[in-house]
Amino acid sequence: MIYENLVTQNKAAFLAKVQEIAAKLKIQADWLMIVMKMESGLNHQAVNPTGGATGLIQFMPATAQGLGTSTAALKSMTNVQQLEYVWKYFAPYSGRIKGVTDLYTITFFPVALGQPDNYVLQTSTKSAGLIASQNPVFDTNKHKSITIGEFKAYVISKLPAEALAYLKKN
Repeated sequence: MIYENLVTQNKAAFLAKVQEIAAKLKIQADWLMIVMKMESGLNHQAVNPTGGATGLIQFMPATAQGLGTSTAALKSMTNVQQLEYVWKYFAPYSGRIKGVTDLYTITFFPVALGQPDNYVLQTSTKSAGLIASQNPVFDTNKHKSITIGEFKAYVISKLPAEALAYLKKN
């Protein structure tokens, strides 16, 4: 499995749980490993100092609360325990994930899943400009908005060589 060498704690149990979750989601386990690597470096205790996103897929505090936990609780869990919440987060999308960019879209902006490439990331409470200003790396054309096409292209452009090689052959 890609990036398995980065798993330093509970390795066998962690990799088995990733395989189990992937099977339930009907996706490749490596897609999940790629997203967790890009989000947290596979560090289940990673915390983003600007907003408090925590853990393997960088759960936002409100997201953690919606899943029945907190970012503090997530941070105190083992990597294997935290995978239960990774599963819980992605479970509603089972069978709808067509690739690693879909999985990453769900992680970053779930309502954009399945939208056309010209779909602009915005909500009723967060304007496209605000989302772009908070996430400037994705606004590749600097138009103060992020389309799903820009987002997907950025994700692919930032995949490490080993992930790209894996995706090309699978």
